[in-house]
Amino acid sequence: MIDSNEQILYVGKAKNLKNRVSSYTKANGQSTRILRMVSLTHAMEFVSTHTEVEALLLEANLIKKLKPRYNIILRDDKSFPYILITGDHEWAQITKHRGSRARRGEYFGPFASAGAVNETLATFQRLFPLRSCTDSDFQTRTRPCLQYQIKRCSAPCVGRISHEDYDTVVAEARAFLSGKSHTIQQKLAEKMQLASDALDFEQAAVLRDRLKAMAHIQSKQTINLTNVDEVDVIAAHQEGGQTCVQIFFIRSGQNLGNRAHYPAHNKDATPSDVLSAFIGQFYDSRPAPKHIWVSHDLPEGELIAEALSIAADKKIEISTPKRGTKREMLDHAIFNAKGALSRKMAENASQKKHLEGVARIFDMQEPPERIEVYDNSHIAGTHQVGAMVVAGPEGFIKKAYRKFNIKNSELAPGDDYGMMREVLTRRFTRLQKEDPNRIGESSGSREQWPDLVLIDGGQGQLSAAHDVFRDLDITDVLLVGIAKGPDRNAGRERFFIQGKEPFSLPEKDPTLYFLQRLRDEVHHFAITTHRAKRSKAIGKSPLDEIPGIGGKRKKALLNRFGSAKGVEGAALADLEAVEGISKALARSIFDFFHEER
Repeated sequence: MIDSNEQILYVGKAKNLKNRVSSYTKANGQSTRILRMVSLTHAMEFVSTHTEVEALLLEANLIKKLKPRYNIILRDDKSFPYILITGDHEWAQITKHRGSRARRGEYFGPFASAGAVNETLATFQRLFPLRSCTDSDFQTRTRPCLQYQIKRCSAPCVGRISHEDYDTVVAEARAFLSGKSHTIQQKLAEKMQLASDALDFEQAAVLRDRLKAMAHIQSKQTINLTNVDEVDVIAAHQEGGQTCVQIFFIRSGQNLGNRAHYPAHNKDATPSDVLSAFIGQFYDSRPAPKHIWVSHDLPEGELIAEALSIAADKKIEISTPKRGTKREMLDHAIFNAKGALSRKMAENASQKKHLEGVARIFDMQEPPERIEVYDNSHIAGTHQVGAMVVAGPEGFIKKAYRKFNIKNSELAPGDDYGMMREVLTRRFTRLQKEDPNRIGESSGSREQWPDLVLIDGGQGQLSAAHDVFRDLDITDVLLVGIAKGPDRNAGRERFFIQGKEPFSLPEKDPTLYFLQRLRDEVHHFAITTHRAKRSKAIGKSPLDEIPGIGGKRKKALLNRFGSAKGVEGAALADLEAVEGISKALARSIFDFFHEER
């Protein structure tokens, strides 16, 4: 269904298309949501598929891609991290992996967060000292790295372990991650006893430390299902027109963490409706496990399971356990969903009060739905960047954050006003092109107009922002400057609004704390962006810019001359003497450093 602005309103599927479409023409018995959707519908498009399963897969794919206003939308579309033991190198590497599973090897997960993977890997490498370095670092090592010194790697790069012994550790690691921890634990205990009996106390101590690390990992598993290979436990809880979907990842009998999701939907959507839409979209780009346990029976559960089975090329079962350990696990997920939704609603209520306070202080007719905050960062005019953070009724909207590399080469170093003008010009010129009718994200547009723009700075930055808005003919967005008071003390901020005298708020005003949080967030984001840009520039070598210089030749030049500066000062004959450097390439290198002279 499409509105008059060619924005997608709704995507659905039907086994009997005529009956489905005609049901929307009946005025009686329809919900307000359906009546509003039908009234906005200007045109309809239809796609025929060979099977109902194919229609279901297409529906989930289109909803994720188009985000129609009247569908249930899974808003958190982040990929989940895995632990990868690589299979494309003779010395296997263990590493954290996120994204497409294109690299050859074995993937273990998913884990609920990157923090969970990092913590597991840190302990895991004390148990199984496998290399975590990249293949390029592995090839260039000449002595053991710090990981070897702290006993988290066996240093295969410099031959501190035999290939046979390393493969044994790799096999043990695979077995442990596959759920055979008790078998591995028993074998290590036997080896430790044998080493102790043979008076090899040093080896016994190493094995003891590995057993301690294994016990530490196992203690983190607060919920275990020893008889289950792989299952996702998905529970939904509704309250106040909102739904929390809690998902637990169980792999090889171990709980790998959980994640809460809050799908966007209309108030008349049932938990079963939300779960059906959630599962279709969640597994559209992720591998589904063999078993999925859900808190509510799904009206099209068998059809969804069949669609997932076809996509995963294995049999997927969706069920609602009624008793036993499985039901206890499901009840635990429901309990977590209730708690997460309660906290979310409390946070939203607090956020609503803050936004109402902002509207009162700045004389706005309505609390702002979207606040954009801007700041710049640089050091003596170098590596200049601008930053934008966004906040709304649900807190910070991190996916909407933007960073701007300052491109205007005519700006004087450290020209904060000029930087602010460039950032705002780029931001709102693009916004006018992409969303000229102020439709916003709710109808599928990639952008959304702010109600309030906060500028980190005083009257000068605010004037620069007003110049941009005047040039772009933007008159309905409130501009406010927020500057630290005397001695840059927090709590004595001054607020600047065109046409009004600057003013401050009482030091203990809750709205002042909220505005400080917004200012501190954009300041932190700007500094982090600047530091990343500066670090990248510091780590960049001039040799990277010379055509024909790859990793091996760069290494040969650095080994010969010690640094890029040494290469720059080398004579042409010395460059030609380096292994792998032809006369033509030596001339290119020499000219690169000396042509301007």
